[in-house]
Amino acid sequence: MSTSTDPSVYKVTEIIGTSPTSWEEAAKNAVETAADSLRHLRIAEVCKLDVKIDNGKVVEYRARVSVSFKYET
Repeated sequence: MSTSTDPSVYKVTEIIGTSPTSWEEAAKNAVETAADSLRHLRIAEVCKLDVKIDNGKVVEYRARVSVSFKYET
C-alpha cells in the first residue's frame, strides 16, 4: 500500500490545447483531452499562450501546457 512518504516518479510532457473563444478554454481542452488517455494526472502548468491570426483577426487561442502524471508501479 502506498503512503505519502513513498518515493514517486512522474513524467512531464507538453501538449497544446486550442479554442475559438479563450486561452482558459484552450488550457481546459488540453488537460481534459490528456485525461482521456493518461491516468493519474497531477499538475498542469500553462507554459505559453499564443493566437492564430487570419486576415488580421484572432481565429484561435492556443495554450501550451505541461502536464505531469505518475508512473504506475
